[in-house]
Amino acid sequence: MCKPTSRRANLLLAALSVAVLSACASMAPDYQRPALPVPDRFAADAAATTARPAREIGWRGFFTDPQLREVIDAALGNNRDLRIAVLNIERARGLYGIREADVLPTISAGASGTAQHIPETLSVNDRAGVSRQYSVALGVSAYELDLFGRVRSLRDAALQEYLASEDARRATQIGLVAEVARAYLQLAADQRRLELAQATLVSQRSSYELIRRRFELGVSSDLDLRQAQTTVDAARADVARFTGFVTADRNALALLAGIPMREAWQPGDVLVAPTLAELPAGLPSDVLLRRPDVVQAERQLQAANANIGAARAAFYPRISLTASAGTASASLSELFSGGSGTWAFIPQISLPIFDHGRNRSGLQVAEAERDIGVAEYEQAIQVAFREVSDALGFRTTLADQLQAQTDLVGASEQVHRLSEARYESGVDDYLGVLDAQRALYAARQGRIAAELEQQLNLVTLYRALGGGLDAGTPEQATVVGALGREAR
Repeated sequence: MCKPTSRRANLLLAALSVAVLSACASMAPDYQRPALPVPDRFAADAAATTARPAREIGWRGFFTDPQLREVIDAALGNNRDLRIAVLNIERARGLYGIREADVLPTISAGASGTAQHIPETLSVNDRAGVSRQYSVALGVSAYELDLFGRVRSLRDAALQEYLASEDARRATQIGLVAEVARAYLQLAADQRRLELAQATLVSQRSSYELIRRRFELGVSSDLDLRQAQTTVDAARADVARFTGFVTADRNALALLAGIPMREAWQPGDVLVAPTLAELPAGLPSDVLLRRPDVVQAERQLQAANANIGAARAAFYPRISLTASAGTASASLSELFSGGSGTWAFIPQISLPIFDHGRNRSGLQVAEAERDIGVAEYEQAIQVAFREVSDALGFRTTLADQLQAQTDLVGASEQVHRLSEARYESGVDDYLGVLDAQRALYAARQGRIAAELEQQLNLVTLYRALGGGLDAGTPEQATVVGALGREAR
């Protein structure tokens, strides 16, 4: 007679052997990456380049302004959208762990003891007494033999969802870095606009006082005085308007950073200083395949593809095993003595016969979700291609626009000086000076707007090309090790 421990060992060995033998291939279709639904290269700038790709330029190397770096650091540590993305990774990791655990049998141990009083009317020997039973067992409960890959397909789908959540976090970080930079640059531009409006107000008030004294002396007309007053009022309105813009920009920056605005974050003249690194010019369109949002869409497509395997496996029999081995005795002292061993082996098979089309509908849903995933993946690539193409298309035109706006400021300054000289000499009335002042003010405001647009274009292109992670740090690292190898 075998000992109880030997029996338990043999039973567990048999269960593990069955688990290994049941590891069959999935019934999911072979995954094929859809072809790129976009041209091979970006038409706006097709020249070849050996420059570093944007995704390899960490945001610390791209944004050189120290105040901007400090704001981005704060946002990465406190922004709630990024925090939610990180928590979604933890949730997906837990769901994957559950599916991974379903692949192998769950072995549990249990002990029980019962005592029952039996009256003499129910006793076989017409004597009342107490019946006791104690047991200790080790077993496997309802383990499914994955003969057709249903559990494996569900595990693979959960893995892809987990990896997609990591890509979603990376995409969220890239978007957050870009939004912080845009808000910071917008604040810097509005501050410069406010400063220009304030300086213009001071200048217009001085001009108004000069015209008022000339009016009192009878040299200037009442029309000249009223025209000078309109420039003062217009400058006052602009000061109030840009003051509101600056306040709103500071609030937006604080929201992105996740903490109150700090005085140290006050931007300097970042639109003039070289705060942004240069990006490569010629780019093949396949660089979009490495954008986190595109990778996320492909992961979700792979998850939908794996779910088809689970839906197909639902048409086939499902076999589950329950087994246990242990010892039982009516006396606690004799629980582990010879002859007290017990075991149980309960296989179950379930075969769908009449399910009223439930499994067929489940397969239809899985296939439709796969097709939706293909469309969403292609759409993600098309959106990314447009973002890059638009940014590249504006790249040259914005440089020309800024140069033209700078030349316009120079010409407007000369016109303003000549108009003042002609007015002082009595050749022209004050209307010519007023028009020159307005043109100069508009040209200076336009140059600030052109500088802002050029910097925002660089930020947009950097984000569209997948930049925004800090290269060489854990922030850019994705899932590695066994998970990464299995995903590939």
